[in-house]
Amino acid sequence: MKRLWVHLSLMISSVLFMMFFLQFIVITLERAGIKPDLDGPPDAPPAEIQQRLIGFMALSIAVGIGGGIVIGRVVSAPITELVKAADKIGKGDLKTRVAAHGSQEMIDLANTFNKMASELQHAETLKNDLMADVAHELRTPLTVLEGNLRAALDKVYSLDEPEIANLYSQTRHLSRLVNDLRELALAESKQLHLEKYPTDLNSLLVDTIQAIEPLALEKGVRLILQPASLPELSIDPTRIRQALFNLLSNALRHTPPDGEIKITGIHTKSEVIFSVKDTGEGLQPGQLAAVFDRFYRADKSRSRETGGTGLGLAIVKAIVDSHNGRVQVSSNGLGQGSEFSIHLPR
Repeated sequence: MKRLWVHLSLMISSVLFMMFFLQFIVITLERAGIKPDLDGPPDAPPAEIQQRLIGFMALSIAVGIGGGIVIGRVVSAPITELVKAADKIGKGDLKTRVAAHGSQEMIDLANTFNKMASELQHAETLKNDLMADVAHELRTPLTVLEGNLRAALDKVYSLDEPEIANLYSQTRHLSRLVNDLRELALAESKQLHLEKYPTDLNSLLVDTIQAIEPLALEKGVRLILQPASLPELSIDPTRIRQALFNLLSNALRHTPPDGEIKITGIHTKSEVIFSVKDTGEGLQPGQLAAVFDRFYRADKSRSRETGGTGLGLAIVKAIVDSHNGRVQVSSNGLGQGSEFSIHLPR
């Protein structure tokens, strides 16, 4: 008795029954002399009227039940389909979708369900890709460590200073990868701790450039800061400095010697914009949408040591998103350099 079509059929039959039952009472009272009959047939005996009304009531009950069953099943069919689809989703079949039909409310419900299923499928794909990427990224340094240590234990060679330095670099890469993954996971789960307070953006920008300047000098890349007077902004300066440093590190990694990186900061009525523009390798149009993905490397030939963990730009996006901002990238093509910008709302 919990099915929708049963409830609808009972409701329809009850309404029809009450309608004819009231007519039966009215006519019976009129025939009993309580109210003069103005509309009914004067010559019809009361017994015949009662039989007609009883026949009408029986017919109304039959029609109500039959119509209720038909209407109820038509109305409840999309809901039944949704219930079956939800059961499949719960069992792991994330490809399940439902047809949008019926009333407008049912169409909206079906579209919402399909959107939810698509998002669940996308999240599952991202999770599987992340697990595969993490396993792939961890395999190389762990293999190097295992192979070198085994060779040392087997007396194949002694652990001299260059070998120890190589092993140390592999452990540093593992540490960076684990820390980056932790940062990214916290940011994407909205659990990244932020300590926001009014911050001097001019000093923050200068401090970040000074931190990376030795690396730029070593590579022979010029850093150009275009002076700008930026307002104070309530942000987490540590996180924003990390995002800017990642952008500068990425630009430095892809800019050849004698190239330059231009850093600008401007503000409008609604936002503050940091821009990092380099004269490096540039990006193809198809790469622009993927540069903020985990473990993405525009140059597939780069090693993990020279190409980083592949998480720097993903962390930039996650940090900026946590500040309700946005990141953008543009490039005129290969060899034309790239420009990354951070937009923070005021």
